[in-house]
Amino acid sequence: MKVLLIGATGATGIFVLHNLLNDSRVDEVIIFVRKSTNIKHVKLKEIVTSFDQLNGYQSHMQAHVAISCLGTTLKQAGSKEAQWVVDHDYQLQFAKLAKQNHVPHFILLSAMGATATSKIFYNKMKGALEDAVKELHFTRLDVLQPSLLIRPNSNRFGERISEKVLSLLNSVGILKSYQPIKVENLGAIIAQLIFEKQPGVYVWNLKDLLKKL
Repeated sequence: MKVLLIGATGATGIFVLHNLLNDSRVDEVIIFVRKSTNIKHVKLKEIVTSFDQLNGYQSHMQAHVAISCLGTTLKQAGSKEAQWVVDHDYQLQFAKLAKQNHVPHFILLSAMGATATSKIFYNKMKGALEDAVKELHFTRLDVLQPSLLIRPNSNRFGERISEKVLSLLNSVGILKSYQPIKVENLGAIIAQLIFEKQPGVYVWNLKDLLKKL
């Protein structure tokens, strides 16, 4: 099996990549990255990419499955407009190019609360992307909507506090629908979804994802 992946250097994407490379059923993984990961593996094909000119890499986008784990934060992007380009435009263009190359299966890492009608910018952005990708009509589309992600050794103060608060509340049965999920677990789930071939659109909320652990 041949897999395309963007967002391979992200908190979740790196675990997706490692799972794919370690799976004997996967023959080749093609990753599109801004700068080299310096990972050496017989199955790995790394393409250093200018995402503003993603069309120029379409010839490399022939595979059985395409996965998008790309994303940034408002702080990293510097503005809502810049974040929209990364979290919406780049991913949608990647999906369009994969579709044009007849990739049948697309997997999109989204977020809980994603809806195009939301008044919250992040949720609106993610929801707009979900809707646009659905309109491409892949044979199979998997959309994952996790809650708070637990990253190893996170240096984000807000994440660490939120994780502790949610974990405490979850332990007494409160806010179970916002239960945090470890990125290594999420990465493993995404890597396994590539083998699901039943046609259709599948939206995996937190409850669904936790059942797959």
